[in-house]
Amino acid sequence: MLVVTHTQPEHAERLEELQRIVFPTLDDAQRFKAAHYRAHIAMFPEGQMCVLDGERVVGMTSTIRHALDHDHTFAEIIEGGWLTSHQPTARWLYGADLGTHPDYRGRGIARALYAARHALVQRLGLDGQMTVGMPSGYGTLAHEMAIDAYVAEVVAGARVDPTISAQLRIGFEPRGVIDGYIDDPVCAGYGVVLVLPAARQVPAGRMS
Repeated sequence: MLVVTHTQPEHAERLEELQRIVFPTLDDAQRFKAAHYRAHIAMFPEGQMCVLDGERVVGMTSTIRHALDHDHTFAEIIEGGWLTSHQPTARWLYGADLGTHPDYRGRGIARALYAARHALVQRLGLDGQMTVGMPSGYGTLAHEMAIDAYVAEVVAGARVDPTISAQLRIGFEPRGVIDGYIDDPVCAGYGVVLVLPAARQVPAGRMS
């Protein structure tokens, strides 16, 4: 049975391994390690969540509170992986990452994690959640079209992006593109700023 729970220190090593599986092309320096996860839990425990199948960790998300910022980099957010850019009184929940083990994709895990994040937003009385999505279908097309044209097609529904399209279906709204956001060739380094206001409803659905 799949369950969403708050991340605990005993999950740290399994989460480190899941990072390598979920983000194989991400620069290793920008992947969270076990020590990072333990630090995140100590700093902002309610914002760290994972999905378990028995003892197996099959999904995860790490969040902080942060001001709404349309111009930053992943490195500036994660600060060496420690997430010390966390602002305890800020009005937005920032999703630093979210991932599902490949064996468990298509089973509602990502939606359940987004819904859990949104429930936290509402419980804390925040303005909403934000993230910067990786347009993971763009890397192979970067030599053919501009990023703005690619994102416009994805937003219009004329093109499906493995990451951004799913986030739009959750209810996120695009607010711009950041060049040089992250060191990952699947998105040619670009990120798409996405916001989800607190008033929006995000049903968790059923994990299968």
